[in-house]
Amino acid sequence: MVWNTPGKGGDNPGGQRRNPWPPRRPSGGGGPGDVLARLRDMLGGGGSGGGIGRWVLLGVALLVLLSSFQLVGEQQRGVVLRFGQFARVMQPGPNLKWPWPIERVIKVNATQIKTFSNTVPVLTRDENIVNVAMNVQYRVGDPRLYLFGSRNADRVLEQVAQSVVREQVGRATLDTVLGARGPLSVSAAGQLQASLDAYRTGLVVTELNLQDARPPEEVKPAFDEVNSAQQIKDQLINEARAYAAKVVPEARGEAARRRTVAEGYKAAKTAQAEGDVARFDLLRDEYRAAPEVTRKRLWLETVQDVLSRNRKVVGGDSRQLLYLPMPGAGNAVAPIPGAAEALLPAIESSPEPLRSGNRDPQRGGREEVSR
Repeated sequence: MVWNTPGKGGDNPGGQRRNPWPPRRPSGGGGPGDVLARLRDMLGGGGSGGGIGRWVLLGVALLVLLSSFQLVGEQQRGVVLRFGQFARVMQPGPNLKWPWPIERVIKVNATQIKTFSNTVPVLTRDENIVNVAMNVQYRVGDPRLYLFGSRNADRVLEQVAQSVVREQVGRATLDTVLGARGPLSVSAAGQLQASLDAYRTGLVVTELNLQDARPPEEVKPAFDEVNSAQQIKDQLINEARAYAAKVVPEARGEAARRRTVAEGYKAAKTAQAEGDVARFDLLRDEYRAAPEVTRKRLWLETVQDVLSRNRKVVGGDSRQLLYLPMPGAGNAVAPIPGAAEALLPAIESSPEPLRSGNRDPQRGGREEVSR
């Protein structure tokens, strides 16, 4: 049916059919009011045009709401950029921001431990070439500097680590690099961290190890011979030190013992000499007072002392007198009373001098005296 055909029916009470197209406004009134009116017609008017507008508006609102909410993981940090410029750092958990394109978030894993390993040839201080294997473990300490402080923070760390290891190993000798790499690792880690801070990389070195150090394959046989000789040298030095540590204390102890014995002997001899001098002075005074009595007493004491130390067999006038002192400490026993006085007249009256026999050292130094 044609829309402008006259006739009755429909929902028009006047008998005219309604025009479904809205009347067109004159083009001359294109001001703000006209624009608002068009939006009002599109969103709030009846028909399908108003429903589509409402759905578009709802979708935009949901997009804005979702882009304003940001969830950051526990191991992450969120770097917020506002119109491309750094604004702040988001901590783990739910966060709010301005919707895109006003603000956007770049997430950085700040707790992940990254590893860099490499083997570099280094010339030591004593002009030896050695291949050093290094291992660097690091993480992101400052997300802002990690993203914008340098062009490529990971690449900067690799270059700086190799440079620092070459510098530290180049200042050490070959023996230090092969046997004492611990201090070198600590020093290299500190210098590497200082360089990364100066280059604004935002990285933190957690550990640096110099795992292995070996000579190049071309000189490995000669190096093994030198190493073997060095081990033999160290072994001989250790054995010599052990022998010196054993012998020197013994020699010092023996020297101290002999020195003590000598000092004791000196003190004993000095005391004995002083006692002999004092005894001689007393004896001289006694001799001046009674010469004959003193002479006889000296002779008797001498004979008594001799007989007390040795076993004697004395024979004379067809009789024998066996004098046997009892054994004691040092063979010093009390003499028989009157033995020397009884023996003295027989010895003085003998016309022949006394003849001493042979001494037998195996029998206690026994002497035989015969007339």
